[in-house]
Amino acid sequence: MEIKTVGVVGCGLMGAGIAQTIAEGGYATIVREPTQELLDKGLGRIRDFLAKGVEKGKVSPARRDEVWARIKGTTDLAGLGDCDLIVEAIVEVRDAKRALFADLDRACKPGAILATNTSSFKVADFAAATQRPKLVAGLHYFFPSVINKLLEVVRTDATAPDAIDALMNFARLTGKLPILVRDAPGFAVNRYFVPWLNESVRLLDEGVANIPTIDAAARDAFNIGMGPFALMNATGVPIAFHSAASLHESLGNFYAPAPGLRKQFDSGKPWEIVGDEDASRKPAVADRLQGVVFGIAARLVEEEVASVEDTERGALIGLRWAKGPFGMMNDLGIKRAHKLVERIEKQCPGFAPKLLRTQATRGEPWTLRDVRLSIEGQIASITMSRPEALNALNGKVLRELKETLAAIRANREVRVVILTGEGDAFVAGADIKEMQQLAAKPAAIRAFTAFGHRVMRDIETLPQPVIAAINGFALGGGMEIALACDIRLASSSARLGLPEVGLGIFPGFGGTQRAARLVGRGAASQLIFSGDPISADEAARIGVVNRVVPPAALMAETRKLAARIASRAPVAVAKAKAAIHASQQLPLDQGLQVELDRVCEAFATQDRVEGMQAFIEKRKPVFTGQPPKRKARRARA
Repeated sequence: MEIKTVGVVGCGLMGAGIAQTIAEGGYATIVREPTQELLDKGLGRIRDFLAKGVEKGKVSPARRDEVWARIKGTTDLAGLGDCDLIVEAIVEVRDAKRALFADLDRACKPGAILATNTSSFKVADFAAATQRPKLVAGLHYFFPSVINKLLEVVRTDATAPDAIDALMNFARLTGKLPILVRDAPGFAVNRYFVPWLNESVRLLDEGVANIPTIDAAARDAFNIGMGPFALMNATGVPIAFHSAASLHESLGNFYAPAPGLRKQFDSGKPWEIVGDEDASRKPAVADRLQGVVFGIAARLVEEEVASVEDTERGALIGLRWAKGPFGMMNDLGIKRAHKLVERIEKQCPGFAPKLLRTQATRGEPWTLRDVRLSIEGQIASITMSRPEALNALNGKVLRELKETLAAIRANREVRVVILTGEGDAFVAGADIKEMQQLAAKPAAIRAFTAFGHRVMRDIETLPQPVIAAINGFALGGGMEIALACDIRLASSSARLGLPEVGLGIFPGFGGTQRAARLVGRGAASQLIFSGDPISADEAARIGVVNRVVPPAALMAETRKLAARIASRAPVAVAKAKAAIHASQQLPLDQGLQVELDRVCEAFATQDRVEGMQAFIEKRKPVFTGQPPKRKARRARA
């Protein structure tokens, strides 16, 4: 599914930000409001947002004009008829949204995806109002939508995988960091964030502490800049109340708005944050708030609403917490975290999830992977998934990458590997803070660098071809990973470089050797000695990358190439890779000997028999990667 034109229905504060974000991502954007007055007001919001960006120096006048030129307005739903995706961002009223989805279903072309920005209601409720439930999903943006990078992509049981793939790609191309969430009350982040707010009011209602103490305890326990009451004042008490009420409706009494929250909502006033902090009461507050978050986060994973990693990332990116629920549990200790949840269980039976009990019994920390592996048929995809740090390499990431490569090496079904990054970067270099700590111990930095060498060699010597899909920054160790791959495709927005000399070091994961072998001594020397990054087009010109493609086409083109390679004889491809690799290390005569040996080995395979026979029979070959069957010897009389 290809998304080119996007409609946004509703241009209030949230909808205007969504429309601007989409237009900034390069998409033709059509905004719809039911009256010209509302439309003018909504477009005016976008114009003002862009103007403020220019005033602050964050947006150039040329960029402002470019984005504004992509935005059009309409008061008629028929004006959205040619859109490939429509994002609903109207008032949070269930019946109004259901009616709109029914109207959109009639007005929009058959293949269009309909998405809701709801934060309170089931997406399936709106899908049921259409004749296209396979093309209905959620796109839950976080305020402020122009700035906050998190986007929850919500799938119902009926949503087609192709639609989800298209939305995940769309999210990335508009600068968002998407997490995949199953359709459930509160989705992932609000499921634990709203109760966190609500529990702070319960603590106030019960007299456990006053507002300044609760806010201070929350700031300390969660390592954040604003406590729950300050946050409710900033985003609006009504939002907190309605969100809690919606969760209560779907999930039961624990989620019911605290009496104090209802009272504050009825007053129409913000919280008064006055009084002195009482340090002696802060531990009790911290325990309660952490217990609520830990229990609900584990429940989300138990119910398969979201993965551990995506639940964690929701807090890191969407809420800007220093660590998410699972990272905090690991730091605190799983058994201690479980005790905090069990205390709430005593007051609210059924609150503690079995998954957390099991984890506490094992005494093991939660596994939070920064390197993700997915296998679809014969193609494996490795995603460097630490976007909050631009996928920077540290010891943990390198270990996970090595483990992932080992798993692929052992999987005979995998014929091609794609390696890419999540977010704005492929891999933006090494984790400098960790390297600085290691540098104080020469033996430690030597061991780290040597381990990096081994990981790069694992990529290089993997039997399966590896394609680097360079989606953004590929700097330092990131470029060295790309150099270790067999083929490199780059987004036109990518930047590549080996900037280590600016830190007083030079490329140490094989960059000096592989760059020189790939592009020659002169070009490699300029890259390394200057430390200056280069554009994707320049990288293609000097031979660092094979091809440059538009950002929207990068993964599709990479998968197309991977599928083409996967259709070939796997043993022949693997042996050809080994011969090519030898050419980079051996004199010509020795390299030719390697080629001769590998060709003879390929001739001895069943795939050679099948390939040649299929050619003669003018049919498509079916390669298995198996050696030829030996003929049974006749028994002697």
